[in-house]
Amino acid sequence: MRTITTIASLTAGVCAAGGLLATPAQADAPTRQYEVTITVRAAGQPLTPPLVAIHRGSVGVFDVGHPATVGVQQIAENGDLAPLHASLTGTAAVADVAAAAAPLVPAGVPGDGAFDQSVTLAVAGSPDARFLSWVSMLICTNDGFTGVDRLRLPARIGDTVSVDTAAYDAGTESNTEDFADIVPPCQGLIGISSGEPGTGTSNPALAEGGVITHHPGIVGGADLVPAVHGWDIAAPVAQITVERVS
Repeated sequence: MRTITTIASLTAGVCAAGGLLATPAQADAPTRQYEVTITVRAAGQPLTPPLVAIHRGSVGVFDVGHPATVGVQQIAENGDLAPLHASLTGTAAVADVAAAAAPLVPAGVPGDGAFDQSVTLAVAGSPDARFLSWVSMLICTNDGFTGVDRLRLPARIGDTVSVDTAAYDAGTESNTEDFADIVPPCQGLIGISSGEPGTGTSNPALAEGGVITHHPGIVGGADLVPAVHGWDIAAPVAQITVERVS
């Protein structure tokens, strides 16, 4: 795996948000440490820098069939990690939060030259923090994301848990599939462009006010191309593996 020390200007202002978020200091010395590896699987969908947290079971980050929180909405629509990061670090039942410094980009697309397909993050906490949650935007969507909510952490040193993850629609923005309504890095990372600048802010005119559902996939309604940006909706778009290392 290559080590990313800088983020290209291609992703500045949207995907670079993950690199600006520091892991909070622990109130007490952690007793359990984990390595979390996240890998993109969908051929035409880069992921924003993953944001992961370990926490008690009372914390929930997202729930299919329920409205998205502001934090999840901002990641799913704009690739903005800051609101969810702030919410998690301000919650007493959250033991640790970590964010990657760069997006994850599928192999074989233009962005593959600058960014990796996977990243490994370290998180730690006391034994009562038994769950992990993670959210990343599907960059070439209006409000698509992937992740896990309350994944049970491995109990013993050396144990691993691995899960394939699905694509979700936050239900917060209409799926116009128009580059004008999608975060700017999509066009450069995948190599298909309309010349429109894109946007990293929510457009009230496109607000849905729905609930989180499984994403219907790319239909080709405007600029997105199903054969390039799409994925098999029955297949995973990413994978997460968690190992307890101490």
